[in-house]
Amino acid sequence: MGNPLKAATSIMEPHSTIKFTFYVIFQAIAVYVNLYYLIPKYLEKSRFAAYISLLLLTVTGASAMIVTGYYLAPFVTGKTMNEIFGHNNCLFFFFSNALPSTLASMTLAMSIKLTKNWIQANRRRQLLEKENLETELNFLKNQINPHFLFNTINSIFFLIHKNPDRASDSLAKFSELLRYQLYECNDKQIPLSKEIDHLENCIELEKLRLNENVAVSLSIEPPFAEHLSIAPFILMTFVENAFKHVSRHTGEANWINIRLHLRGQHLDFTVGNSTDHAAMPQMGAHGGIGLKNVQRRLDLIYPGRYSLNVRSGASAYEANLQLELAAAAQPALLQKIG
Repeated sequence: MGNPLKAATSIMEPHSTIKFTFYVIFQAIAVYVNLYYLIPKYLEKSRFAAYISLLLLTVTGASAMIVTGYYLAPFVTGKTMNEIFGHNNCLFFFFSNALPSTLASMTLAMSIKLTKNWIQANRRRQLLEKENLETELNFLKNQINPHFLFNTINSIFFLIHKNPDRASDSLAKFSELLRYQLYECNDKQIPLSKEIDHLENCIELEKLRLNENVAVSLSIEPPFAEHLSIAPFILMTFVENAFKHVSRHTGEANWINIRLHLRGQHLDFTVGNSTDHAAMPQMGAHGGIGLKNVQRRLDLIYPGRYSLNVRSGASAYEANLQLELAAAAQPALLQKIG
């Protein structure tokens, strides 16, 4: 018997090998660019005009490069293009072979990719629905921290005799906080401006029970618009941890720094505080269940759209959250996965 590998190789003429190589290489490049760059960066972000334009450019470029394989054949075979292919019309090669073949390859790959994404999204939705049924009651019960509630009421009570004006202002903030937690944050996504207002109220109320030797800094820039939305209580856990674990040194600097910065739809949120090194082992490296819960929510609500970095040192602790927010004009999908 003859060598089957040798027999199979002999079937491929030199010009066919060149054509095949060019088809494989440039169609693979076009498919890769579409699946891993154009779709995530443009199609999934609803930038349809840019996606279609760049997709057409990619298809055209790949097809044009494939056609160059036809023109290399004469250099290998020593024959003219007319002898090999029956003509030398590059437009014919482009429209009859290269372009349809490239479109077919990209359509097939894109169909597989989108089907896979749909299956993954459907599984995630089912998981969220199951977990929401289990956690909804606990979430509602934990919206108002009883310890925070009683401490705030107690602080306002003593403030009434010491500083009535400040007590009145604090009571108004406390009323707004309760209204927000009971009535205004039941949606899966809420306007970012409301979450910021809630954050500021909580910070002011937390400051009531701090000693004067704890400096609290809050930086919010630039002003926030109503067109962005966020899942409720995502940011508050980090602030609560800072107030809970801030150091209480006498004669030393005690501080809490909170910075919230928005660039387009990208949110950069950093919370840091001074810590008591001796108390760190009892604090569980600062965060514990609260931080794990918020990270789990981030995994479910913002998969692939956030990064969370925590740094814990002998005298300071810092958590940084980078988050891609959604436009409030597109809440439907986000409410399903909140």
